Amino acid sequence: MKIAFFELEDWEKKFFEAKLSAHELSFFDEPLTEYFDQKCDAEIISVFIYSKIDAKVLDKLPKLKFIATRSTGYDHIDIAECKKRGIVVSNVPSYGENTVAEHTFALILALSRKIIESANQTKVGNFDLTDLRGFDLKGKVIGVIGTGKIGSHVVRMAHGFEMRILAFDPLKNDELIDHYGLKYVELEELLSQSDIITLHLPLNDKTKHLISESNIGKIKKGAYLINTARGGLVETTALVKALEEGILAGAGIDVLEDEIDIKEEWQLLSKKFSREQMAINLANNILLKNPKVIITPHNAFNSQEALQRIMDTTEENIEGYVAGKIINQAQ
Repeated sequence: MKIAFFELEDWEKKFFEAKLSAHELSFFDEPLTEYFDQKCDAEIISVFIYSKIDAKVLDKLPKLKFIATRSTGYDHIDIAECKKRGIVVSNVPSYGENTVAEHTFALILALSRKIIESANQTKVGNFDLTDLRGFDLKGKVIGVIGTGKIGSHVVRMAHGFEMRILAFDPLKNDELIDHYGLKYVELEELLSQSDIITLHLPLNDKTKHLISESNIGKIKKGAYLINTARGGLVETTALVKALEEGILAGAGIDVLEDEIDIKEEWQLLSKKFSREQMAINLANNILLKNPKVIITPHNAFNSQEALQRIMDTTEENIEGYVAGKIINQAQ
């Protein structure tokens, strides 16, 4: 079949050339939009989030039957219009659950054992342990807000550290309760009882500023806040105040509130996203200068294995369609 790929890096092209060699492949560096003026008679296309697939674009692709988007979200594709034309769309429903969970614990351990301070001090020849005393995770209470795919991995890891686990989520996971002794509680109780609070929720109207000026004061004094989900879950001004007043002893942050326009994590690796813009946002944030805070640049998803899973799933989606077995269909 004729398959066209848009918005690919060189290593991605090589992957698909090797895996889909039985098909007629074409590659385009730019996104597929209504301004795309090159000939494309593909039956299958694979795109990323900068390709805006609407009726005008579809009019230019009369032979198109299948779209494989290399993203979890698919709001860049007019699904209703595709259905009208009999075009099937598949996505990558998941790829980095354990990856983000592992980064979550990297931040927790960096805070609990003062890893950054220890490394920086040693680099200048200072081996004094006076200000480097940390604390054990064993026996501490971790409050997991959101027990979906990523949160579930965090629960399993916390159990391995012999932590006591509280959780808040409207949808309870009985398997986690049965296997890991997790206890579901209301948000206020979780905040007041947890030594470490970690967020694993999507950002929407219901979850925006879930941690805010109205409830951050209810957090157990001396607790640590971890956010590897979305910056908008936490009201930044409230977080700064809680750190200044000693309500929070520290924070580990991979996402900032001013990143709300980022819809897909992989977008950060695209040349379309300005690293300079990211740097400015970080520099302007008062949290960056706070020694109690560790900030990473929205990097929790960014492992070799996670990105490879995106490619593998996309290939599987294409091969499935060719074989007459549709998988990961976007609805």
